[in-house]
Amino acid sequence: MYDYSKAFRIDGKVALISGAARGIGAEIASALAQAGASVLVTDVVEGLAKEQVARLRKAGGKAEFIRHDVTIEADWAAAVAAAVQLFGGLDIVVNNAGIETAALISQCEVEDFRRVLDVNVTGVFLGVKHAIRTMAPGGAAGKGGSIVNMSSVAGIIGTTAHVAYHTSKGGVRLLTKAAAIECAQLGTGIRVNSIHPGIVGTDMGDNFIKHFVDLGLAPDLDSATAAIKGLHPMGFGKTDDVASAVLYLASNASKWVNGSELVIDGGLTAA
Repeated sequence: MYDYSKAFRIDGKVALISGAARGIGAEIASALAQAGASVLVTDVVEGLAKEQVARLRKAGGKAEFIRHDVTIEADWAAAVAAAVQLFGGLDIVVNNAGIETAALISQCEVEDFRRVLDVNVTGVFLGVKHAIRTMAPGGAAGKGGSIVNMSSVAGIIGTTAHVAYHTSKGGVRLLTKAAAIECAQLGTGIRVNSIHPGIVGTDMGDNFIKHFVDLGLAPDLDSATAAIKGLHPMGFGKTDDVASAVLYLASNASKWVNGSELVIDGGLTAA
């Protein structure tokens, strides 16, 4: 009989979460640690990341920090090596680090466009690449595992003034599917899935709304908030809504889920 009581536990597994100093990434780290994983928190924001590690340890979790710029390949090699060295393996990689910029297409600076793609797409590509090298048979960990890529509803639908972000998250969506097929066909034992949140109550979510005011697309913050919240039939989400989905994809409960796009948006894209 299948043991559902253990399906969502990840005891003894090792997880690396990029961009885990704050917001959704920090909540993901908390969720995976509570479910039994040893967690490597990575970020470029060192102070907040170290505070997050301290909180995880105080709650009884196993956690460490390494500074990690996801656009630099050497940093990725160092991060996955640190996970193996510190915790004895690597089973879960969550590519969460991301940035956004806001501008009308005709006003979007190419440097800003490239920077968003560098962090949001190249950063995820490098995370997938080095996760596979480490977790596939013959790698330093070599037991397979789960890669979870943070995309967005912005990878499925479009909005005004966020062309770089939409482009990047659409790229993550299809990068995920390509990696999922490849990993399955090569028998790596690695599953690759993407998560697509709507607006969540974080600094990035707040900034997304504020951009509409800054660009003159809404008269004030209250109006912008009401309009965008109205697109979510269940209202805005919370960080734990997204972290719960990551835990599902990281666990054996999703052992036959590969190449999926898990939408967590309170019904936004159902309309």
